Amino acid sequence: MASLMKSSRMAARLVTSATRVARRGYADQMDFTLASGNKVFYTNQNVKQVSSRMAARLVTSATRLARRGYADQMDFTLASGNKVFYTNQNVKQVDVPSFSGAFGILPNHVPTLAILKPGVITVYETEGVSQKIFVSSGTITVNDDSSVQIIAEEAHPVDSLDASAARDVLSKAQSELSSASSETAKAEAQIAVEVAEALVAAAS
Repeated sequence: MASLMKSSRMAARLVTSATRVARRGYADQMDFTLASGNKVFYTNQNVKQVSSRMAARLVTSATRLARRGYADQMDFTLASGNKVFYTNQNVKQVDVPSFSGAFGILPNHVPTLAILKPGVITVYETEGVSQKIFVSSGTITVNDDSSVQIIAEEAHPVDSLDASAARDVLSKAQSELSSASSETAKAEAQIAVEVAEALVAAAS
């Protein structure tokens, strides 16, 4: 709560400063306030000019802070080589598998960059509505404006997976791992086994 109040106050200060700059433009003198989370630079100080570029940056920063402080949804994009599932769609939560551990993404999540692990992404669109999508690999990016992008190598809705076909894929991958002779072939086969195991688990 303290962090939320701090962000809200900071956003209010930035909005006030940016609005003054935008409204008064290049008047001979103007009261100017510039503050950040760690320092107050100006407080109602008379200055002659503030560039429009600075005003734009202030507005952008204020908008981001306000969005992070009050958002209960986030813009979500999920795309793979075979299909685009979401494009800047508002969702409430996304649960993802990653090599650093499975985790949930909510609005106001800290900026993050992670590598997808083979498994199931669960997207909570609205209350009581969710979608499960299997991904083989890819990247997860959580931006400072609460938007989230997931780019997957391959992705399919869980309800479209065939359990029998998944087991066949796993059996073939295990056979290739057993017969691999070089370190490169073994590494590639091991990756195939891990993806197939996750696929079987998702389809079961």
